[in-house]
Amino acid sequence: FFSRYTDAPFLLVLSYLHVHTALYASKNFRGKSKHGLYGDAVEEMDWSVGQVLDVLEKYNLSDKTLVYFTSDQGAHVEEISSSGEVHGGYNGIYKGGKSMNWEGGIRVPGLLRWPGVIQSGAYIDEPTSNMDIFPTLVKLAKAQLPSDRIIDGHDLMPLLQGKVTRSKHEFLFHYCNAYLNAVRWHPGNS
Repeated sequence: FFSRYTDAPFLLVLSYLHVHTALYASKNFRGKSKHGLYGDAVEEMDWSVGQVLDVLEKYNLSDKTLVYFTSDQGAHVEEISSSGEVHGGYNGIYKGGKSMNWEGGIRVPGLLRWPGVIQSGAYIDEPTSNMDIFPTLVKLAKAQLPSDRIIDGHDLMPLLQGKVTRSKHEFLFHYCNAYLNAVRWHPGNS
């Protein structure tokens, strides 16, 4: 794939199933982590992302490529196999997990890499959303957002490049199917 796009723009969406139940890790990774099958799956996913980054480097695409690594929800902390093995993950200090409205179910990492464009090691503690991916990519492509609907996301580049210090999101709504389950409020004076 990368060899075909060394001189042309591309969008690659690579969705891993590794940290979703039912959990799976290949033979080379199974039983390697001290965190069970979930840890094995995370280690395999980490290896795979490293392979992608290595290929970007091989084709001199790293400086021309925005890499965005994230998830759609926190780890599933309640999953137990038929043999009684816990198949959930770990959400650090955050309570709850997948399908829950606490921070452990909603808050996920967003790791972005673009050498020369985004400062290495920068840390942003502002609420953003996966909905921000669309307007960010549209802006980077020098295209126009659709004007026939409301776009809930915002271009992340000003925040990522330190041109602004505050997310444009005052409210983030968390839905499960068609039902509103949680709202995060980020008031202007906070």
